[in-house]
Amino acid sequence: MSKRILNVVTNVGHYDDPSHPTGLWLSELTHAWHVFEDAGYEQTIVSPGGGSSPLEPRALKFPNYDKTAKAWHADPARMALLETTKSPDEIDPNDYDAIYFTGGHAVMYDFPDSEGLQRITRELYERGAVVSSVCHGYCGLLNTTLSDGSLLVAGKRLTGFAWREEVLAKVDKLVPYNAEEEMKERGALYEKGLIPFASYVVTDGTLVTGQNPGSAKATAKAVVEALGD
Repeated sequence: MSKRILNVVTNVGHYDDPSHPTGLWLSELTHAWHVFEDAGYEQTIVSPGGGSSPLEPRALKFPNYDKTAKAWHADPARMALLETTKSPDEIDPNDYDAIYFTGGHAVMYDFPDSEGLQRITRELYERGAVVSSVCHGYCGLLNTTLSDGSLLVAGKRLTGFAWREEVLAKVDKLVPYNAEEEMKERGALYEKGLIPFASYVVTDGTLVTGQNPGSAKATAKAVVEALGD
């Protein structure tokens, strides 16, 4: 049987200030999707609330709007997948070999406290499946606890969008919190690359994380490697 990947996307379309839109950073899904597709994996998309996943406008502009994102955006069948995402209560973790949390600043709002996503992640991690994220997707791991009550990220090497990158992207005044600092406060062994926005991936056992949008393809390849393919 082919392996199965659960891709996680956001339902949020703006920052605290509604005049500033955000959403899924499309290439963080498309780059990984193609890697998983090429590996022959089956894929499902889930979101905290199910249904529509808005797109981050900045991800649809050059240089972020690459050929994979353009192709997805122009394909009605692909776009329909983002209008009909499953909700966590429709997901049986036993059906999946890995979970992959995509990013975009929107996930900072609806990923951390989704009990459904926490349940899925905990069950996958505790049976040895791969838990992965890219960029702000690591916010989905912030509050996930294991069966013994400990935080999944405590003592784990990981990465995700750095505060320096928030400042360089000029959104440090818009984001609801400093994700890098929140991870460190939870005991995560946070790492980042020397060059902002350059691809950087950290693997710690079955936990695979990428730092920024440019890390999506490498993160997915690390997931494939962690799955033994």
